[in-house]
Amino acid sequence: MYVVTRVQTDVQQVDPTHFVCQITNPETVNHVVIFMTGSSPFPDGTGGAVHFGFASPTGIHWHFVGFISNEKPSAIFKISGLKQNSPSAGPSFMGSMNPLAGNSSQIGISVEPLDQIVQQTPVSAAQASHMDNVTQYTTKLLENFYNFASSFAINQSQMTPQPNVSFIPSTVLDQWYQSFKRKLQQDPNFWKR
Repeated sequence: MYVVTRVQTDVQQVDPTHFVCQITNPETVNHVVIFMTGSSPFPDGTGGAVHFGFASPTGIHWHFVGFISNEKPSAIFKISGLKQNSPSAGPSFMGSMNPLAGNSSQIGISVEPLDQIVQQTPVSAAQASHMDNVTQYTTKLLENFYNFASSFAINQSQMTPQPNVSFIPSTVLDQWYQSFKRKLQQDPNFWKR
């Protein structure tokens, strides 16, 4: 697992309502976090539509990934794999930006009326799902528990009589683990019931 934390504040203003930020080596970046610093809020009724753009032989391809607003001052977007998706229509300012180098991408923020932004559909691959994080955490937790408990497994010939100790066959633990994984894949919220 790689964790790279780099705050970029070199945002360039293209015009009064459009801003861009360069991302070098985008193939090494899985997620980006966009957040407001608190120095100046969006004008009432507006927010920032967030777009991810990458260079291609035919120009810059843009994907709408979501938005931020005064009420939602930060968001996480998954950008890995967006090149495989068809680009969405980006704001007109984005076509007039400087061409991107082959190994870079840009985040574009367009200040727009919130009622228009919320009607846009982000590219599905960009949504950093909370359930994905819960599922990954739960799976890793279960794997760790299973591996730990299995490390104490012994066969019946190795057992010594201990009247005050309960033994659980490791096959029961394995059956429970496989059942839990299957339920988690079918419905990540099943454990809430």
